[in-house]
Amino acid sequence: MKQESAIHVQKQLCEKYHADYVPSEPHLKVGIAWNVKEKREPIHGMRIQPEGDTTGWYIWAEEYSAADDFFVPLHVAHIDEWDAKISRYLGLAPGWRFLIAEDYEDVWFDEGLLNR
Repeated sequence: MKQESAIHVQKQLCEKYHADYVPSEPHLKVGIAWNVKEKREPIHGMRIQPEGDTTGWYIWAEEYSAADDFFVPLHVAHIDEWDAKISRYLGLAPGWRFLIAEDYEDVWFDEGLLNR
């Protein structure tokens, strides 16, 4: 998805859920699990406060794992190569979560994420 189009879609999603828009710039990183690239579902996303060159996003499919190597860094610019359904959610501010599958979407605010 082109950058301008992606930003427009992200802002629309934020308006839909009454969420603040906080961009995830293409040169910044998300923490993502390999199982997302394997097209597994459902896909979970949660955004904590960004630090350094990260967006604060952690994204995984199916079940969460506390394993040290569960998440790998990925630049936002490459997220569509893993799963094109994800990019529309990356404008949600820290504290927001999403859970998506082919015909399912749940988006909510989780104040506990702001304390991580």
